Amino acid sequence: MQSVLTPISNSILTIESSAVRELNDSLANALDSLRSEGTISNDAYLDAGAIQGAFEMIAHLIDMGVSQKEIHSQLRQQLDRARNIELKHPGLNDAIEQGRAS
Repeated sequence: MQSVLTPISNSILTIESSAVRELNDSLANALDSLRSEGTISNDAYLDAGAIQGAFEMIAHLIDMGVSQKEIHSQLRQQLDRARNIELKHPGLNDAIEQGRAS
């Protein structure tokens, strides 16, 4: 999931809510497929869903014109959360990336 958040974090000054929503959709599709295939556990799916929900919140913040500083703070929190989820579910990030690529 860190790799999903990195493009947003790197382009925070120019990111649009539509780009965040596209990444969110991509993450949702990957997670659904991985769970259905049994590649990830239901617990990993639910934990990763917290990041997915945060994407939607970040998109809304962008739409509302919230300061870039606040949006960046929210992204940093999600990066930390993604790292912790990866520690709890090793290999989840790689599985998501492979799921998004297919």
